[in-house]
Amino acid sequence: MPSAARPFPPSADLLGEALHLLRLTGTLYCRAELTAPWGVEVPELEGVMTFQVVTAGHCLLEVDGTEPRLLRQGSLTLIPHGTPHRLRSGPQAGTEPLFDIPVEQVSDRYEIMRHGGGGDLTHVTYGVVRFDHVVAQRLVGQLPRVLQIDTWDDDAGWLHSTLRFISREALALRPGGETVITRLADILVIQAIRSWLDSAPEANQGWLAALRDEQVGRALTAMHRAPEQEWSVASLAREAGMSRSAFSARFTDLVGEPAMRYLAQWRMQLARTHLQRTREPLSAVARRFGYQSEAAFCRAFKRAFGVSPGSARQAAAEPAVPRVEAVTGHRDGG
Repeated sequence: MPSAARPFPPSADLLGEALHLLRLTGTLYCRAELTAPWGVEVPELEGVMTFQVVTAGHCLLEVDGTEPRLLRQGSLTLIPHGTPHRLRSGPQAGTEPLFDIPVEQVSDRYEIMRHGGGGDLTHVTYGVVRFDHVVAQRLVGQLPRVLQIDTWDDDAGWLHSTLRFISREALALRPGGETVITRLADILVIQAIRSWLDSAPEANQGWLAALRDEQVGRALTAMHRAPEQEWSVASLAREAGMSRSAFSARFTDLVGEPAMRYLAQWRMQLARTHLQRTREPLSAVARRFGYQSEAAFCRAFKRAFGVSPGSARQAAAEPAVPRVEAVTGHRDGG
């Protein structure tokens, strides 16, 4: 049974655990060599984050519902929720759909796009990434529609120096250069999110505020670390060092839903990811995520996702359609 004596790290480290789980998967990187006039229209890419690093020149970023943004050389921009957007050389430039533009495939994870009318040159390193852990997905879900960091406004200098390194590699792609760029780009994305967490007022709201809360954060971490435990409001309140009623009210106020509902959803999200990656029997999966019987687990899973666990596992095993492959490491054209 849960024990209030279990030691937990300081509350600041609970957010660190969430950041540790920001593991990027299904990543595709594109080095775009674009000559004015040019424009690229990116459709909605469900379940992924895209980012743009301008390594030479400049361009406009347009996301519906927000003001157009000028992306200067040395800027990093994240679009966390796969929102449709447009990149173009200027406000009057026409756009082409992303998947209609031919690319040169360098490797499974890296490609080169050359596009435009032959004028002024802009270089953009463009990435499409997924986050494969429930913690990471929850954290990314709280990010704004567009997150922009300008290297010249960066006091610490980490972004400036990393972007300069990426720029050198992108302009003279030496053997192994695509590997260097992709690894550095992964770091850039996580560092950009950390920078937002340190400075944005929105980062002190909702689930992120709950993680930082000394008492509710302990209960959240207990659930995250041991979802199979027979948690109750009373046992979670003991983990938090609070009375049952005070814990219930504070948890709901910070997280936006009651503790037991959060736990049920957390277990289901973990279980779905586990099912898609393993062939473990359903009875074992049920026990792993806190269900006493396979039947109870299957009922809960179907309520949560509208399909049975077996159907979810089978769907994950089916070959992806070409357009899905295009944003998870393989792309049509060449």
